[in-house]
Amino acid sequence: MGAHIIHVYGLTETYGPCTVAAGQPEWDTMAAADLARVKARQGVPYMVYGSGVRVVDDDLADVPRDSETMGEVVFQGDAVMKGYYNDPEATAEAFRGGWFHSGDLAVWHPDGYIELQDRSKDIIISGGENISSQEVEKVIMEHPAVLEVCVVGVPDRQWGEVPKAFVVPRAGGEVTAAEIINFTRDRIARFKAPKSVEFGELPKTATGKIQKYILRDKEWQGRERRIQGSQVT
Repeated sequence: MGAHIIHVYGLTETYGPCTVAAGQPEWDTMAAADLARVKARQGVPYMVYGSGVRVVDDDLADVPRDSETMGEVVFQGDAVMKGYYNDPEATAEAFRGGWFHSGDLAVWHPDGYIELQDRSKDIIISGGENISSQEVEKVIMEHPAVLEVCVVGVPDRQWGEVPKAFVVPRAGGEVTAAEIINFTRDRIARFKAPKSVEFGELPKTATGKIQKYILRDKEWQGRERRIQGSQVT
């Protein structure tokens, strides 16, 4: 269609986009699938941020740039907010260690590009293993009969919580829950695949953003907490 798509990333607290998946000369010869993969990354900081975008561990140390180790994206710079209005406690929590904590989890690639994996609150902890809901969603979206998908953690007696997929099929598309589960198992670790699938419309904001918390709250309704003790047999 002639559109030149560039991926940018940012938050309201950073006054909008602060990283960009800046194109590189070697990308011009990439196959379409590989090009889609690198352009989908959140990228490198804008010049105004310089080195003020990092991916860190709980001690605010940089995670290895190995494309695997997850950490939280933190920010410093003139474009970062001063704080939340009339909320000093939330401001202090957000700026612990002198960096603004985004709540977004990412990996850092050797070329310096960051790639989001999930929101910290959306990570599914199943049997002690961390599962990125976005990783599972990306795989399910590759299925030709899937139009939209949302994955959340739901309670499980043995594993504490397990992934569940909420799927909107394409018009005229036919797909079963078993097909979605097997499709996912064939492409990523089996424990990351959804244990169940529900079909139907997804709750969204006025701007079209999927309201994942509504689906999650429904699944955990009636439970006092969302940390379940796993069963050892």
